[in-house]
Amino acid sequence: MSTVPAHTPVLVVGGGPSGLAAALELGRRGVQVLVVEPRTQLDALRPRAKTTSVRTMEHFRRWGLADRLRAAAPLPVSHAQDVVFCTGLFGHEIVRFREAFGLTPERRDLFAEAGQQAPQPLVEEVLRDAVRELPTVTLLEGWRAVEVADGPDAARAVVEAPDGARTVVIAEWLLGCDGSSGITRRAIGGRYEGSSGTLPNLSITFRSRDLDTRELCALGVHYWVIGARHGGLMGRLDLDGTWWAIVQGVDATTQDVDPVALVRELAGADVDVDVLATDPWSARMLLVDRYRGRRVFLVGDAAHLNPPWGGHGFNTCVGDAVNLGWKLAAVLTGWAPESLLDSYEAERRPVAERTIGGAGAQEAFLAPAFAAGDLDADTPAGEALRAALAEGLQVKDPEFHSLGLVLGYDYPESPVVVPDGRAVPAPELATYTPSAHPGARLPHAWLPDGRSVYDALGPEFSLLVLAPGAPDGLPDAAARLGVPLRVVDLSAVPELRGLYGADLLLVRPDQHVAWRGDAGADPVALLARVVGAAAAPAAATA
Repeated sequence: MSTVPAHTPVLVVGGGPSGLAAALELGRRGVQVLVVEPRTQLDALRPRAKTTSVRTMEHFRRWGLADRLRAAAPLPVSHAQDVVFCTGLFGHEIVRFREAFGLTPERRDLFAEAGQQAPQPLVEEVLRDAVRELPTVTLLEGWRAVEVADGPDAARAVVEAPDGARTVVIAEWLLGCDGSSGITRRAIGGRYEGSSGTLPNLSITFRSRDLDTRELCALGVHYWVIGARHGGLMGRLDLDGTWWAIVQGVDATTQDVDPVALVRELAGADVDVDVLATDPWSARMLLVDRYRGRRVFLVGDAAHLNPPWGGHGFNTCVGDAVNLGWKLAAVLTGWAPESLLDSYEAERRPVAERTIGGAGAQEAFLAPAFAAGDLDADTPAGEALRAALAEGLQVKDPEFHSLGLVLGYDYPESPVVVPDGRAVPAPELATYTPSAHPGARLPHAWLPDGRSVYDALGPEFSLLVLAPGAPDGLPDAAARLGVPLRVVDLSAVPELRGLYGADLLLVRPDQHVAWRGDAGADPVALLARVVGAAAAPAAATA
């Protein structure tokens, strides 16, 4: 049996994407972390999430894992980037949404990394390997937390080994990354609020030689099939004949279903189908009423459940872990007070609420009242039906092009962000307009030497100097207060001054802007605010 410490600075309950991302954020900063995860094997036949967003890939880049994930992914971005709506895989293409989910084969200015299609178990394996490489993190696979108690000074957990032996662990802080059925939410008295989708769904993983050897109606990364008896979508998991499908309106928990027949209905042909796994589910739009107790925090699915439409669920979980991870590390390593942690819920809960709303709006899938034969007809009437349907399907665009949500989520009202008195752009779902207002993700730019601006940032706070001259008194104040700060002189790139709208930008460890201004701010008061130690200095700092 592995040795389990009786005391640990951080105990992470659950080693899925949330828990592993949090362990990376903490462990890379020298914090000792214990992770308990019941699963010893990851189920490759149930891919669950398949979209790693551009924002999550930017975090993978920061961790040094973006290229590792792309090398492991069985479906390269270069293969396909479009979502195709069709009458069947061998029928007619109705409309396509190009470069969906940020799948861009060439470099773009708006982000440092393109999105990546990869099944969640593979993403988790990449994260597991990275966590195992950290001497500060202990990952116990096959272990589970069976009791969690919150307290004023510590959390107490009972963890169970694979052989049933139990050990008490006292943690300074405990992160509940144990999903919707875990025990940590109950430990703080949290409860979900929201609703579930109206349609049951059945996920099917299968292999098919015919789909590899016969010519399809179009090249796509996802195919939405409409006009069939059961609507749904499907796509490749790899380039070697493995596919996934989601069939809507089928409840395998209450009725006998034939998954082979369902796949053939979607394909629109009598193709060979070797079913590997099935998984019934319903979309849930749930948000917990609180994100923390005293020493216990909820992260990821333990705090919110998103429907899969748009591919935001897993990515929102990683965003939670990143946000809390750097803050908790700052507290544990001594350069920020515990009050910094109060900003976690204030920042992340509104993001989850907005994400659930955006994804939930896509739950009511457009159900066209067309017979498949009419849509498939090679006649003027059939063409007219397809054209009319293509126009109506434009309501689905925000599901596939949602950079306004993926890159545009921000924290303008956070207690650890200093507003500059300027108007904050209205939130949008589809369209992302770069803005460096305090609370926003630092707009991306490529530097003249080919690096991303993110590659120039420090591991903690960074002060971007965008105009010639001394960087005010912030570096000296940071040194006196013990706040890690890297000064990044970008004054030789004048276009960045226009993009960022100030001579100076203070950027947080999670690449969000904490403050921007030209000069004259009280550096001690400013730093006290952004690390959660004091109220904001006056807004007139720009």
